[in-house]
Amino acid sequence: MATNTEAAPLELWAGLECTVNRVGDIYFDQLDRNGHAHRLDDLDRFAEMGIRTLRYPVLWERIAPHGLEQADWSWADQRLERLRQLNIRPIVGLVHHGSGPRHTNLLDPAFPNQLAEFAQAVSQRYPWISHYTPVNEPLTTARFSSLYGYWYPHCRDDVAFIRTLLQQCRGVVLAMQAIRRVNPEAKLVQTEDFGKTFSTPLLAYQAEFENQRRWLTFDLLCGRLDSAHPLWSYLQSLGIQQSELEWFLDSACPPDILGINHYLTSERFLDERLEHYPNHTHGGNGRHQYADVEAVRVRQDGIAGPQALLQEVWERYQLPLAVTEVHLGCTREEQLRWLKEVWDAAQRLRAANVDIRAVTVWSLLGAYDWNSLLTRVEHHYEPGVFDLRAPQPRSTALAAMMRYLAQGKPYDHPLLDVPGWWRRDERLLYPPVDEKGVDATCEPRQTGGIGGNPLGKSAVTSVKPVLITGATGTLGRAFARVCQGRGIPYRLLTRQELDITNPLSVQRALEWWHPWAVINTAGYVRVDEAEQHPLLCRQINAEGVAILAEACVERQIALVTFSSDLVFDGNQTQPYLESDIVSPLNVYGYTKAVAEQWVLSLHPCSLVIRTSAFFGPWDEYNFLTIALRALASGQSFVAAEDAVVSPTYVPDLVHATLDLLIDGECGIWHLANTGAMAWAELARFTAKMAGLDTHGIEARPLQSLGLAAPRPSYSVLSSERGILLPSLERAIDCYLRECGFC
Repeated sequence: MATNTEAAPLELWAGLECTVNRVGDIYFDQLDRNGHAHRLDDLDRFAEMGIRTLRYPVLWERIAPHGLEQADWSWADQRLERLRQLNIRPIVGLVHHGSGPRHTNLLDPAFPNQLAEFAQAVSQRYPWISHYTPVNEPLTTARFSSLYGYWYPHCRDDVAFIRTLLQQCRGVVLAMQAIRRVNPEAKLVQTEDFGKTFSTPLLAYQAEFENQRRWLTFDLLCGRLDSAHPLWSYLQSLGIQQSELEWFLDSACPPDILGINHYLTSERFLDERLEHYPNHTHGGNGRHQYADVEAVRVRQDGIAGPQALLQEVWERYQLPLAVTEVHLGCTREEQLRWLKEVWDAAQRLRAANVDIRAVTVWSLLGAYDWNSLLTRVEHHYEPGVFDLRAPQPRSTALAAMMRYLAQGKPYDHPLLDVPGWWRRDERLLYPPVDEKGVDATCEPRQTGGIGGNPLGKSAVTSVKPVLITGATGTLGRAFARVCQGRGIPYRLLTRQELDITNPLSVQRALEWWHPWAVINTAGYVRVDEAEQHPLLCRQINAEGVAILAEACVERQIALVTFSSDLVFDGNQTQPYLESDIVSPLNVYGYTKAVAEQWVLSLHPCSLVIRTSAFFGPWDEYNFLTIALRALASGQSFVAAEDAVVSPTYVPDLVHATLDLLIDGECGIWHLANTGAMAWAELARFTAKMAGLDTHGIEARPLQSLGLAAPRPSYSVLSSERGILLPSLERAIDCYLRECGFC
């Protein structure tokens, strides 16, 4: 079959998470949660990235929840017209993991015909639309709703699962027939989550069954499910009539484009050795009990990956392909790495004459609560191309990458030279198995410690690192620890290796290491002693940072440095924002305020993070650790009762800072966990959560503590740029779990 690989370059498509799923009598609507339901100007944001094809929802449940007679087309009218004005081709989705309006469901015999009626109404109203996905991922929806029982109608048996799948696929065929009566040239872009199952030798039969089952959506639509099909007997054993299956043979509706959605969790491993895995992974098939886990976490060889799976689909169907969802709920650099891996795989396949048309960046606006498969509202947000934790959607590094790819240009970033976590040894959580599914001896690569290459000697040694100053400090060590886990090459430098107050030392370090970024955690941190040593505090906190900023800007090196809530005087009664006027009360706060001004004047693209007193599980000297240690040993603990702060959990602070750095953000940002407490209240609250007696906490006025440096009575931080850190209560819970109190 001739391909289009020479006729046109690989296209970059996009889409936004738009699921409307039902759990019991409650509908979970991603468009409401991500705000796109109310923001028309999102479409302009998408167009600015060079997008010319967009998977876009015109969802049955939203447009006609009470029937076609009462349909409200106003939302779709406005947005589809704007897409036409922007010259963006929509691939219109009608049902996205949904079960239809309340008057029907996935097991209702009327579902397919009613969906076709809605599809016809859509095509008649918008006859210019050329591409459709009537039902997104029918097999996946059938599994989640009728095999696992997560979504409505909450069934848990094979019969309901197959019925649900057949209903959806029949709906696709009838919908396309109805659409093509209006627009004979309309194209079907059929999506499906496509993975692969591996297993131990004992469970090879179950893995083979699941690997045959994954083809069912495409096999039904392509008219390939006949009596010779490996699952024919299985379907008949469930009571599926031969005439029901033959209907698909007579009404074959091969997709014009096979849309392949692939996630890291799509590849599974089955293992009967239950003792190796946590209880929540345990299950069975009535013949054997086994654990079902992510293959990436146990297979020594890792995942098959997008290239191998796309090749399988091509060899089976020889139909045009597109990757219709690329998304990873992870840290920013891993999202970039995943998109690059899929994009590069598609390019290699095109070079081998596989007709793959496009790669789709999914979840433009991120996604909510997919960690619970949309069964609960926990407000768990995964940013995408835009981060919604800001007053307006904020572009992330993915947006920059998309702009390059849309123009056919490669996107270059030092962190893309490092393999994603799914290609690194730390991905293995369970005893590893070899390609045959039997025990394997895993010999991980040598890894560097603090200040070393996080990927070890066998990794790419030419990757530019991040330089982290302040090797002896809590924050510097925390950045090194997190960079190690995130696969970010770094060097954690002592003052002897990089003295920020010495221009020659700074110059030598930058020329030797050639970093792409510097994270400055060095500083004079003794707030009370600073009152007696103001010149030394100023030299380190202000003059030294200015020297570093000037050297970085000359070499086009990104810079992050840290400021404090102590730049404020405490006269406010509401949280301080980035634009509020600084007015420090003590020497330490004054040096931080001066440093902010100097750094941003010398290096306008630097990132200045204001934060509050932080706590964390990785050092012994923060406020909470000292308080809990004292209370646990029966000692008393004294804390201020009238100084209100916004304590900051170090792991949250470090992760958010790294994301902002990778996104290329500049200027002042406030990063603190949401919430405000006086110091004594913080100690009491945390002690209660840890199950400790709080009677030993002595709450005293701030002025009675004999501190040399005056402090503001109120220094709570919030942000007008984006609330990136979770609540203080959640942070304390994480802290206690990490420290072994829970």
